[in-house]
Amino acid sequence: MQPKIIGIRFTKIGKIYHFDAGNVPTLKIGDHAIVDTARGDHLGEVVQIPENAPSAPKGGWKKVLHQATPRELLLNESWKAKEMEAMIACRETASKMTLPDIKIIKADFNYNGSALSFLYSYEKDGKINLNNLRKVMQKSYTNTNIEMRQIGPRDVAKIMGGIGACGQEERCCTMFLTDFSPISIKMAKAQGISLAPSEITGMCGRLRCCLIYEYEAYAAARKTLPKRKKRVITPKGEGKVIDLNPLTETVVVQLDGEVRGARHAFHRDEIEPWSEHEALRRKAEAPCSGECSKKKNEPAQA
Repeated sequence: MQPKIIGIRFTKIGKIYHFDAGNVPTLKIGDHAIVDTARGDHLGEVVQIPENAPSAPKGGWKKVLHQATPRELLLNESWKAKEMEAMIACRETASKMTLPDIKIIKADFNYNGSALSFLYSYEKDGKINLNNLRKVMQKSYTNTNIEMRQIGPRDVAKIMGGIGACGQEERCCTMFLTDFSPISIKMAKAQGISLAPSEITGMCGRLRCCLIYEYEAYAAARKTLPKRKKRVITPKGEGKVIDLNPLTETVVVQLDGEVRGARHAFHRDEIEPWSEHEALRRKAEAPCSGECSKKKNEPAQA
């Protein structure tokens, strides 16, 4: 049977996972389905039916088991309502066991209560063994498979929500970011953003995700502009580049002979690299030789 690949999301702003729905061909966007995952059976929403199926993962596609029934949807809601109680219980247990360096962030039941994951963060480097905590919680949920799953600071911020470092009412990660892209200091430098921690660090303590939003536009624009400290020829004379405005394609120049701090902005089409201008000047002033000299000595034709 030809696989019918669909995209399933398990949380409102979560990553999209692909499954083979070949045995449930009637599924459409907005439907809910029970799928087989590495952590057991889970209920998710169909959010994507790609025209071109992505490459199959190692080991092949996981299967869609069946479309979720109304009963299963109600069952899922009832277990989700118990997650806060489970999280509080796990936090109290961890506190009694003197585990000060971990924070229980969320409890996550699957749709029928057969699996429960406690998502936690660990403030120190490396990993911590929470087998004893898991065993204690297992006694409280005897018919449920308990898992302790460590998550990173960005995932913590996504779950906790709150106001963004920029003042936005909701953080980007809780509104629309389904995946976290790699962010580097290079991106901040390319955009001329201050490297002060308060300017480039998000509430999660990591570099802000928004540093990547306009990075490509800045990087592409910078390729067409001269670098700082380069000498250029402008309509007002020669000078040195002291700043760049990539998005407006303008260059800020300090002209020769002007007081320090004087600034003039020119569009990239208005300036010329001093090195190219100087090369042309030297070529024009160079003495003629060879064929050039012969042409000069030839008498003008009538």
